Amino acid sequence: MKLNDLKPAPGSTKSRKRVARGPGSGRGKTAGRGHKGQKSRSGFSKSGGWEGGHSRLIMRLPKRGFNRYRRPIQIVNLDDLNRFEAGTTITRSLLVEHGLVRRSDEPVKLLGEGDLEVSDLVIELDAWSAAAAAAVTALGGRVPQNEANAETAEDAAEAAAEEAGEATETPATDPEDEEPA
Repeated sequence: MKLNDLKPAPGSTKSRKRVARGPGSGRGKTAGRGHKGQKSRSGFSKSGGWEGGHSRLIMRLPKRGFNRYRRPIQIVNLDDLNRFEAGTTITRSLLVEHGLVRRSDEPVKLLGEGDLEVSDLVIELDAWSAAAAAAVTALGGRVPQNEANAETAEDAAEAAAEEAGEATETPATDPEDEEPA
């Protein structure tokens, strides 16, 4: 068999319709376009939703609400990080290499599900939960904090220290100051 012997299976192709070839062809004169009007002219091409020149249905319907695009976020859990060695820097490209996320151009968020067993991990991802950050730092790892997160973390730590300090500094009553009843 050669390339010049190849041809479509019988019945799979139809010969094209030859229009405007005289009155005897059945498609002569107006060539199947009817008489006058926009559709009979050369250069006419309709788009989807074209309705003969009047207002399209999509334009006539009332519009409500909005459709906000949400950028997809890829999720990685703490127990997924147990496959790495201690001291590894976790980046988006590293997760793609190991098959934990599919796309290197979409953001990745670390969540605190599961138990982390690897110590000294350095997290360089787009987002992380508070529980995940606490678990990584508890094992000696680092999670970079932007200024806003650092301020809120410091404020929360100071508030917790103040509350603990107030609880321990309750004035004790001196037994000598009490009057007998």
